[in-house]
Formats: sequence, structure tokens, C-alpha cells
Amino acid sequence: MRISFLIHNAYGLGGTIRATHNLAAGLAAQHEVEIVSVFRHRERPFLGHDPRVTLRHLVDLRPGTAAYEGDHPEHALAAEDFPREDPQYPAYSVLTDRRISDHLAASGADVVVATRPGLTFHLARQGARGAVCVGQEHLGLDAHPAALRRRLRSVYPCLDALTTPTEADARAHRDRLRLPGVRVEALPNAVPAPVGPSADPAARRIVAAGRLVPVKRYDLLIRAFARVHGLHPDWSLDICGAGQERAALAALAERLGLAGAVRLRGAVHPVEEIWAEGSVAAVSSRREAFGMAMVEAMRCGVPVVAADCPHGPREILTDGVDGRLVTPADPDALADGLLHLVRDEPLRRAMGEAARDSAARYDPAAVAESCSDLLTSLVGRHGRTGAAARLRGSAHRARGAVLSAAFALRDTGRALGRTARPAAPGGAT
Repeated sequence: MRISFLIHNAYGLGGTIRATHNLAAGLAAQHEVEIVSVFRHRERPFLGHDPRVTLRHLVDLRPGTAAYEGDHPEHALAAEDFPREDPQYPAYSVLTDRRISDHLAASGADVVVATRPGLTFHLARQGARGAVCVGQEHLGLDAHPAALRRRLRSVYPCLDALTTPTEADARAHRDRLRLPGVRVEALPNAVPAPVGPSADPAARRIVAAGRLVPVKRYDLLIRAFARVHGLHPDWSLDICGAGQERAALAALAERLGLAGAVRLRGAVHPVEEIWAEGSVAAVSSRREAFGMAMVEAMRCGVPVVAADCPHGPREILTDGVDGRLVTPADPDALADGLLHLVRDEPLRRAMGEAARDSAARYDPAAVAESCSDLLTSLVGRHGRTGAAARLRGSAHRARGAVLSAAFALRDTGRALGRTARPAAPGGAT
């Protein structure tokens, strides 16, 4: 089976990128797999990729290279097919519209998997010649603006399947988007086993990793750690990741007298090196699409103290066995959870071992097997019901086209014709 993943930017650093590379590598043991990146901004992927997986791109944005297309005339024009409700819309253009459309029309894959809402929208509207069309959700339905959810609901019935990283989010998509005929399944992110040594339960270090953005609530973690450090001054906190809140978090640590105990280490790769240096992992988010950092820590034998936020932590951790779940947005509850492990090295060791055993279910081979079973069944169904499926897809696409036209007429810029592409935001997922 030939499987093609379509991703915003496979060359950067982010959860969607890591999850896609991991799953593709797992599937490559049995299938022909490629990752097609809409954008390429560097020579080699930041995370690297399995040599068995073909990696290619549609638009080259490497400055100073002969292949650079950032100054292409069509790239200066705002996208007309990619939905403007997707936060990454400013990065897209008439050029990307055309390249994506051409790719889908000639992919030759048995299955095409789109990995962000805007790309799934494009796949659902256009389809891919002869291929099963699968959308892959990495953020969660509630993470999207209401306008984007309405837009997705108009075309997602054209898909053959939609996967989400958690069962809770799969239920949300089934209940709220109402997708008759679309198979909606939970497929967790794959996380490989660490290459290096496991964490040392005797280490006196709490570790967290993720983007430095408001949703991660690292301000709350630093406040919780202030109480931990006041009682156990030999403990430290490392927060690894890059993002807009770095300066504010550094200032907060300084105000709380923690400048020497809290380190903001920036983006670190490979990530298992982070976890091996700690004996407790902390997750303070107000929302998690999955909780990939939690699984990475657990695979290294580190118990996790996590805010019991939607959706991932409760599906990953068993409270009191391989970690602790605490009340979200409550620094005292988070501090209590951390202190429970900080004060008890034998408990850290026992929970760390349980975490390692529990997290083995997220190994790429295990997740790839579940994914392969799903895709194989979809391809089989697609072949058996080809004519009916094409008729159903045509009807859904016609409905989607009508609804999309209504969105377009409501948009002033679109009504005036092609407009200049807005400034592109940062972000790599």
C-alpha cells in the first residue's frame, strides 16, 4: 500500500511534525510511505526522518538557494482554495493552491493523509485521484475557531475517515460535526523508545517541555515550583522549548527569586536527553491535543504530574500508578502533586517503572499496526464500493462547493478579486 502524508512543514519543530515522522517511520516497515511538505525552509528536517520514508516538498522557501520560490509572482497573491479561517492561512497563496491541487490530482497513492485542518479541507473538497482520503486532527476540535469548525463541517463528509489523537476528541467530532459515512477513529501519536539511558529517580530536577505559549501555562508551573523550591531548595526546574512567552517567564522566575533554580533551555533535540536529566515531569497546560511530551517522559521512565485538562492526560496516565492528575489552573494543586513525588524517591522509582511499561503501547510499531489495519480496511471498502463512494463523494463535494461559495461571497477581500497575500505568521505545525 502506498501512503502519502501531506503536511504544512515537515522541516520544522513541532508536535504534528514529530508525530507524522514517527508514524511514517512505523508504517514504512510494511508499506511505501512518503511525506509531502507544502513548504521547505531549510536543507534538512530539524527532526531528521527515516531513510525508508520519501520526503519531498511543493514550495521551496530556502533563502539564497537557486530553488527559492518566495518571490514567485503567484506566491504574492492570497490563497483562494486554502480556507482563510485556518490560522496558517497567511502562509498560503495562489501558488500553494496550485501546487497542492496538482499534487492531489497526480499523487498515485492508495491513501492520502492530510495533517492540518486547512489541508484536510483542501483534500476533502478536491479528493485525490483513486485514493482513500483521510484527515488527521492534531490539535482537537475545541482548539479551532468557531468559523473554522463551521467551514470544516461543510466538507468533511467528503472524507473516507478522520483520525484524532484521543478518544475524547473522536467523540467530539462524531457528536458535533455529524459526519455520516465518515469513519472517525482515535489514533494516538507514536513515540519511539529512547536511545539513551533511562532517567535517574535520584535526580532532583523537574522537567517540562513544549512551546512557550499561553496554553501551556508555564507561568502556573513556575508559581507551583516556587512552593516546591521553598520546601526543597536542592530541587530545580527545567523548561525546554521556544516561544513568545520566554521573556515573561524569565521575568516571573526572577521576581519569585527562582532565577538560579529555573532554567529556560530553549528547543532541545533529541528530546529524550531532556527527560533523562529529570526524575519528575510536569504538564501544566489548560488544554492538550494529546500529550506527546507526557508519553516521551514516560518512555524514559519519568512519572508525570499533569493538569487533568482536556483531552489527553486522562487517557494517558493512571492517577497514582504512573503519575498524578491534578486540578487544572490551580498552582497549589500542581505544587501538591509535585511535592508528593519530590518527597519520595522510592515512589518516583516505582511510578517511573510503571510509566515506562504503560507508555510502550505508544511505540511506533504498535501505533503503525493500528493505523495500517484502519487504512487497509478503508482501501478494501473503497475498492468494493467504488462507484457508490464516488457518487457520494461527488454529492458531498457539490454541497461543499456551494457552502464554500457562500463563505467566499461573505468575504470582502474575495469579492474584490485576488488580493495580496497577508504577512505569514510563525509556526511550524
